[in-house]
Amino acid sequence: METPLVCVVDDDDAVRLSISLLVEALGLPVRNFPSAVDMLADSEALEQAHCLVLDVRMPGLSGVGLQERLIRLGSAIPIIFVSAHGDVPMVARAMRDGAFDFLQKPFNEQHLLDRVQEAVQVAARRRNEKVWLEDIQRRLDCLTARERDVMEGMVAGRLNKQIADDLGISMKTVEQHRSRVMEKLKVDSLAELVRMVVMAEDLSD
Repeated sequence: METPLVCVVDDDDAVRLSISLLVEALGLPVRNFPSAVDMLADSEALEQAHCLVLDVRMPGLSGVGLQERLIRLGSAIPIIFVSAHGDVPMVARAMRDGAFDFLQKPFNEQHLLDRVQEAVQVAARRRNEKVWLEDIQRRLDCLTARERDVMEGMVAGRLNKQIADDLGISMKTVEQHRSRVMEKLKVDSLAELVRMVVMAEDLSD
């Protein structure tokens, strides 16, 4: 299991060092960036980051600007904004766009550490869900169109005869498709199949 990486982006050297030392005390690796552009240029950090502690106002690309870029890249890194200039519209915009938290400088150190730990846990859960969803999608992609039709009938609680009537095929053919659906999706019961499909749909929304 990969070690969660925390990235700190702040143009103030002293603040950047202070936050980094705090987070390292949690036993988490930290990578520092003096600008949003530097962060975007580090593909490894973008891939591994489980939490981003981000200043709002920086020369060049702002913290909010970096948040927008990450959203466009499809990144779901939890972002904790820190700022000495947390005006209400800025806070509202950042939170509306999915920021994990917004802390006013000077912030309570323990509160920051608590929020970093929570953000890391959220990121880990999201990554696990993503891996699980990708695995389920690979299994679903192995189904033929007809097997998918039968699966949908199974998930809807339809009986074999009802599925056969709906699709205009024989019950024997439905039974064959049911067997292949269970085999390809690697499930042992109808309840497990239904739970898998429902969870995948919920997580995809």
